Amino acid sequence: METWDAHAVRERLREKAALDPGHTRHGARTHRYALAAPLAPAAVDGFEQRHGIRLPPQYRAFVTAVGDGPAGPAHGLLPLVTPRPEAAGEEWAVDGEWEDDRRPGRAAAPFPLTAPRTGPLGRGYEEFAAGTLTLAEEGCGTYLRLVLNGPYAGQVWRLDPDWGGFVPAAPDFRTWYTDWLETP
Repeated sequence: METWDAHAVRERLREKAALDPGHTRHGARTHRYALAAPLAPAAVDGFEQRHGIRLPPQYRAFVTAVGDGPAGPAHGLLPLVTPRPEAAGEEWAVDGEWEDDRRPGRAAAPFPLTAPRTGPLGRGYEEFAAGTLTLAEEGCGTYLRLVLNGPYAGQVWRLDPDWGGFVPAAPDFRTWYTDWLETP
């Protein structure tokens, strides 16, 4: 069973915020080093049942023990169950990605890649996102996605359709998040 030390994560976030009071680091103005309340396990169970998936244990443990975003890498973690509170008043591409991830069948679809794809992906790159969940946006249409099934399940991949392709960014959610958390 995966566990997180919620107190330690929150303490580290307070330290990061103290080092960046003006929120000048990439994405800090969006997430402000703040965490929403954790989700009840029943809410996560409902999400998994609706989408026919089982979330990777590290991510599931994070959203149920630590928080449902937003403090995190890039522009912060997207919430799992409920859209960002500000999503209705802004036009962010990441909100469209969040909604697409919740279309029936998309999360449960097989992850289509058998190997990383480097370079520009061209039209139809959206098909590569099947079987994944958007974790965060880096900006300029680049997303960090959690692979939900297949041989890469649990890995975090970077989707940069214009330049970098769709490639692994971290071996798992814990590594991805704690690497950011530990960076000064």
